[in-house]
Amino acid sequence: MIRLFIALLVTLQLFASCKSEAQSDAPAHPVVAPSAMLGGIPVYSKFDDFEHWLHFDNDTTYVVNFWATWCKPCVEELPWFEQLHEQFRDQKVKVVLVSLDFKKDLEKKLLPFVQSRKLKPTVVALTDSGYQNWIDKVTPDWSGAIPVTLIYNARKRAFKDDQFSDYEELEKMLKDLKI
Repeated sequence: MIRLFIALLVTLQLFASCKSEAQSDAPAHPVVAPSAMLGGIPVYSKFDDFEHWLHFDNDTTYVVNFWATWCKPCVEELPWFEQLHEQFRDQKVKVVLVSLDFKKDLEKKLLPFVQSRKLKPTVVALTDSGYQNWIDKVTPDWSGAIPVTLIYNARKRAFKDDQFSDYEELEKMLKDLKI
């Protein structure tokens, strides 16, 4: 009888330990399915549904770039994010390109742009036009202009509120955060 009680107690402790480990890996914000999918691109119509992309708490470093097809500086720096994606593809680094294109332009402009350029990083569309309500949730340092980049992992966050001058600047920002 005592052995049965001890076995039950050990089982309960293991279950509680596994449950707390699983909870610690969960993002601070619940993962919400996109509002729609467009040619493999998740489309989020509400920032609150998208927000989990900014709060994963695991062993990966995330490079999150906010951009749009109509933004010339954004398009100019996209090859550097492609290069970063390729250079770090075998490491725990994930590049996420968050398009802020207008909802009406997703099918006519964003999808053809992504397909013609064969973008390899993850592309996500965020169509919540209430920017003033969510920009500070990304970071209070954001002026509201694009391009902007947030690089984060479980320990640190870094933010660039402007276009990168070159690939080396982007790579340095990532490496400085990973150290």
